Amino acid sequence: MDRFINLLLLTGLFLSTSLFTLTFGWNRATHMVTGAIAYRELQTTSPQVADRVVAILRQHPEYQQRWAGKLNDPSLSTDDQNQYLFMLAARWPDDVRGNQYDHPTWHCVNYIYTPEQGVARTDTVLSTDENILQAYEQNRQILRSNAPDSAKAIALCWLFHLTGDVHQPLHTSALVDRQFPKGDRGGNLFKIKVMMSSQTINLHSFWDGMLLGADDFQSARNLAVQIRQAEARNQLPQLGTRSVTDWAKESFQLAQDNAYRNNTLQSGTDQEGTVLPADYVATVKPIAQRQVALAGYWLADELVADLG
Repeated sequence: MDRFINLLLLTGLFLSTSLFTLTFGWNRATHMVTGAIAYRELQTTSPQVADRVVAILRQHPEYQQRWAGKLNDPSLSTDDQNQYLFMLAARWPDDVRGNQYDHPTWHCVNYIYTPEQGVARTDTVLSTDENILQAYEQNRQILRSNAPDSAKAIALCWLFHLTGDVHQPLHTSALVDRQFPKGDRGGNLFKIKVMMSSQTINLHSFWDGMLLGADDFQSARNLAVQIRQAEARNQLPQLGTRSVTDWAKESFQLAQDNAYRNNTLQSGTDQEGTVLPADYVATVKPIAQRQVALAGYWLADELVADLG
């Protein structure tokens, strides 16, 4: 294995930031679901922390520009507005792609998965400058510091978002094989079809949008309610015992076992993606749902730890 990693280094596989920039980790709608779950969990266990988060987010530099108009909807109760603010915060890092607040490499960590060589390593990553693990700790330090609330609001948005991203299996993996000698960019180059009659998409996009497409308040809130009912936190024993690195390693294992199906899933071409196995969606959708639930509950726990 060490000889193989050295070969990767010599051949330039550890490449520049731009090569491994991903698309979205979950889609905006699913990030909103994570925010909604965290809000409702805090309202149940630590409402004062929820109030503190809302107060900080209202000091966000882009609050008036991006959020005030949505939150001033007269059909929304105060509780709805606060929950919606959590949801908008969770998606904000995707909404600011390309502007001054964007950090493309923060959304992922590229653990190396090279099944042809029997390699699946979490002690070595493909280079992307600062990755999700470093970004998470950096923003958590800001939240726990004496920084002004405007800076803490930005850090909160990133913590919301990165908590979701680290639970998306394809945000922790780089498949390297003969077809993808420089890595598949977390499934972004891995071409599939859901059915024969479907259009060709990439595997990463499929996982992103598997649970929800509509990114409006009601749709995201409704799915959050359904997921909390289906995935009660007392049925998730891993909560309360794991760090962001632990979650990333678990997601990496899920990517191997389920997203790539232990290297039995084959990629097609840009013109013709490979049709997913008949049982693929039914198998992985519950996994994605559980990952979103874990993200929402863990986010609430971390907010209590940092702001409680």
